[in-house]
Amino acid sequence: MAGLMLQGTGSDVGKSVLVAGLCRALANRGIRVLPFKPQNMSNNAAVTLDGGEIGRAQALQALAARADPHTDMNPVLLKPQADHTSQLIVHGRVRGTLGSANFREGRRSLLPEVLESWQRLERRCDLVIVEGAGSPAEINLREGDIANMGFARAADVPVVLVGDIDRGGVIASLVGTRAVLDPEDAAMVRGFIVNKFRGDPALFTDGYAAIERLSGWHGFGLVPWLPCIAMLPSEDAVVLDRPRPSRSSRRLVACPMLPRISNFDDLDPLRQEPEVELAMIPPGAAIPAEADLVVLPGSKATIADMAFVRAQGWDIDVLAHHRRGGIVLGLCGGYQMLGRTIADPFGIEGAPGTIAGLGLLDVTTCLTPDKALRHVSGAAFGATFDGFEMHMGETTGPDTARPFALLDGQRPDGAMSADSRVMGTYCHGLLAQPGLRSALLAQIGAKGTGRDHAALVNSALDDLAQALEQHLDIDGLIALARARGR
Repeated sequence: MAGLMLQGTGSDVGKSVLVAGLCRALANRGIRVLPFKPQNMSNNAAVTLDGGEIGRAQALQALAARADPHTDMNPVLLKPQADHTSQLIVHGRVRGTLGSANFREGRRSLLPEVLESWQRLERRCDLVIVEGAGSPAEINLREGDIANMGFARAADVPVVLVGDIDRGGVIASLVGTRAVLDPEDAAMVRGFIVNKFRGDPALFTDGYAAIERLSGWHGFGLVPWLPCIAMLPSEDAVVLDRPRPSRSSRRLVACPMLPRISNFDDLDPLRQEPEVELAMIPPGAAIPAEADLVVLPGSKATIADMAFVRAQGWDIDVLAHHRRGGIVLGLCGGYQMLGRTIADPFGIEGAPGTIAGLGLLDVTTCLTPDKALRHVSGAAFGATFDGFEMHMGETTGPDTARPFALLDGQRPDGAMSADSRVMGTYCHGLLAQPGLRSALLAQIGAKGTGRDHAALVNSALDDLAQALEQHLDIDGLIALARARGR
């Protein structure tokens, strides 16, 4: 079967986006294509139709391939929940934790299960596009690797290396990767792609030729900086590290950047609203007093992030915002923070304990080992929506008698305060729904466009595929993938 793997000279060089674009380009050609990432590390995740969870990027890539997301597309998912510990998800289900002490051995033992998923995907399609993680140049992590060359060699999949020219030093990063790789690993690399180029491509002709000469690898193309990518959900929290926009006449929605923020792409639809200014508030900055809406996002470590909220003084900012008549929305972990207490008697997130919440909702949360993973349909504010639940914990209390939404026609979700200015929900994906988004924005005096966010994402994928058809040697990439094993 045909397979091709994109690895990178580093994180955030554009591997996820290029895999998505190639999946859509190949699907547009009538090729049955599926995405695959052996090991992902991200707190942005999506629920699959087979009832598990995978990295958000693989869900987007499945959409690009016009396929349903499946746990085989990302068999190992690591969700960081402390500085040295990650929750381990295997085939969509929580299996425990990996820490610095057992990281290498833990990864190595998962390779057979990774290959099982890979083989099942191969049987379902004509071609699989694989995304690596980080960089194979991190040779200190090579032992026990299942994310890059460890997988490529075990599955005998040719590799194309992606370099990011926008960050500078792309010649050195590509040629330098060739220099540090083990010879057998380097033999898996058959070419390279230079990504995120700005300006006249003719200015890089000599540089492109130098990479080919010094590395011995074939170049498959020079991809320009593509504006359509801004419409796609991002997986890496590094994209949040950008300055807050200047204040305008638009309604200001403020969201604090928690250390373990998760599923922050829930807020992406707000960026597309002309009457809304979304400000991600970094540590060290106050939540603006002029905010119209404060959103507390999802968190992979709710208790630790609640403590961080207090250390930053954001609790004072949120409470003052509420006293001034402002509206507060909590999503998943953010919903738990709005209550009176969060208890972790089983040590789900660390040492067992209890922490006080913001007390804006008369509810309490108890974290439990069972993880809710399900797609849901519901209604709130007179609008219907589709979304998903992904959380550990049960929230109870008087304010749940005023649910945020009704799911599947009968099951209450979330809670609202008596004055309706504080609300919390366990549902992700709500703001992508034009009716619900418009109803929420109306509460802060903004008019929603009613645009279908899913349609915008699909259109961006088509634009991306068209650009890659123009700037990449896709025929050459297909030939390389099909030559595997010959």
